[in-house]
Amino acid sequence: MLKEFKEFAMKGNVLDMAIGIIIGAAFGTIVKSLVADVIMPPIGMLLGNVDFSSLFILLKSGATVAGPYATLVDAQAAGAVTLNYGMFINTVISFLIVAFSVFMVVKSINKLKRKEEEIPPAAPTTKSCPHCFTVISIQATRCPACTSELK
Repeated sequence: MLKEFKEFAMKGNVLDMAIGIIIGAAFGTIVKSLVADVIMPPIGMLLGNVDFSSLFILLKSGATVAGPYATLVDAQAAGAVTLNYGMFINTVISFLIVAFSVFMVVKSINKLKRKEEEIPPAAPTTKSCPHCFTVISIQATRCPACTSELK
């Protein structure tokens, strides 16, 4: 069983998929940081110093400390039930960045494939004799099978 698993794990497509997942997870972390640390602070500043990660709606006060809560961390510490729409906005922006990046990669790959397809086929090197239909060199002036003259 161990030998079969090793053969399965060493197949090229399984390794490619594993590498893709690892790189994808690392890319997701980078994008999350990009959104939270680079993109959202200036947007929040333009909207009046809003920190999107702390935007929430209180659905139910916590059992230990009653609301209102100044921050999302305070509400969560008190055990309050919250609707974290600011975190959702950050997640949507992260998704859009990842989706756009994947779109650009796929678009580039498709463009390269199209360029390969546009390469004209090689000129033919053979032709058929119109009299006996034998395949002969394109440079032949006489058919070697039926000795007919070719144009």
